[in-house]
Amino acid sequence: MDEPVEEQQQVDELEQTTRERDEYLDALQRLKAEFENYKKRVSRDQAEFVTLASERLVKQLLPVLDDLERALEAAADHEEAKLEEGVRLVHRSLADALAREGLVEVETDGAFDPHTQEALLAQQSEADEGAVIQVLQKGYKLGDRVLRPARVVVSQGPESDG
Repeated sequence: MDEPVEEQQQVDELEQTTRERDEYLDALQRLKAEFENYKKRVSRDQAEFVTLASERLVKQLLPVLDDLERALEAAADHEEAKLEEGVRLVHRSLADALAREGLVEVETDGAFDPHTQEALLAQQSEADEGAVIQVLQKGYKLGDRVLRPARVVVSQGPESDG
């Protein structure tokens, strides 16, 4: 009479142990999935941090690039060829370094694009209405982000004779 009760207790203990094992396995699998998600999130955050750090650096270097371009224009008007050559070399080196970081000049050919350009003036001209007719300051993008819009003059179209 004791044997069936003892067997039933062993079966009950085995079922209890099996349930506990399944609960632990389920908890472990959930923990593993959470950890994988955590690793992916940290990886994305690190990539974004690197992008933002590059963006900050590039934004700080843009005025230097502008100053060098202005110096080149001024030196070209005078006969100081060595100064111009030196400034041109520095300008090229800086522009190449920024390009390696992903800096790209905003396109200004054609129609005005409010996403990448800032219209400072609108003037009548022979160009089609809405066309960029002059670039006052170059714009730049880093990846898909506009760091600085191009500052442009936009055509209002030809003068009407009316």
